[in-house]
Amino acid sequence: MILVTAWVLLSTLSWSQNQAIESSSVQLVRNATVVITYAGHKILVDPMLMPKGSYESIVGVEKNPLVELPLPKEEITKGVDLILVTHTHFDHFDEVASKSLNKQLPLFHQPADQDFFKKAGFVNAQTLQSHTTWKNISVDRTEAQHGSGVILEKMGKTSGFILRAKNQPTIYIIGDGIWTEGIKANLEKYKPDYVIANTGGAAIPGFEKTPIIMDIEQTITLLKSSGKAKVIAVHMEALDHCHTKRAELRQKADSLNISNEKLLIPQDGQIISLK
Repeated sequence: MILVTAWVLLSTLSWSQNQAIESSSVQLVRNATVVITYAGHKILVDPMLMPKGSYESIVGVEKNPLVELPLPKEEITKGVDLILVTHTHFDHFDEVASKSLNKQLPLFHQPADQDFFKKAGFVNAQTLQSHTTWKNISVDRTEAQHGSGVILEKMGKTSGFILRAKNQPTIYIIGDGIWTEGIKANLEKYKPDYVIANTGGAAIPGFEKTPIIMDIEQTITLLKSSGKAKVIAVHMEALDHCHTKRAELRQKADSLNISNEKLLIPQDGQIISLK
């Protein structure tokens, strides 16, 4: 009887742990805006919520964003428990997000953006130097390099985040950054299960050969260095200075026998279950 009871208890615990992992997900909204359901909380990352064509063209092609939100703004912001902002360029935190989100919500940001969020009136905004624990989630801030050479000075500071929690996959949000030894070191240190990478190959006029986020070549390097992690590729086909298309990235990955399970390329609005 005792053995049967113990077996039932272990089975129940195992089922509960699996259910916790199954409940985690990443939904690409648009560009770098994602909703992460994690450890029982809804986390909104880099909200750009403006309608299509609200912002000037960056390279003289078309006003940004290039596409509409795939779901109503109210659905995106409803029930948010925590906001993570990698940096405050318009395509990662815009005026619509600032006006739409509850100013009482906890919000983690990099040191460079402290004054920005103070002026925006987010009373529970917290400058994350390196590490904090929020509720039942461990959050680490990592550095990202938004380009190289002269253009890096113009782009300013950017960051990423590592999310960890009991019975949950470890998630590495790289943020706006090119491939660097720093990212490689983070992969080796944190050994994430999932990496959310901005892979649009964006470039600024006059510096077209100097990407400010990972392009196809750098994304392949990331994939080859990512160990067990699955890479979720975002920040594509929403801004006119992003040159990488989803189909081109998939074609290159296919040519190198990188599977759909290793490299996930979601469409806007698509939800990926984390296992």
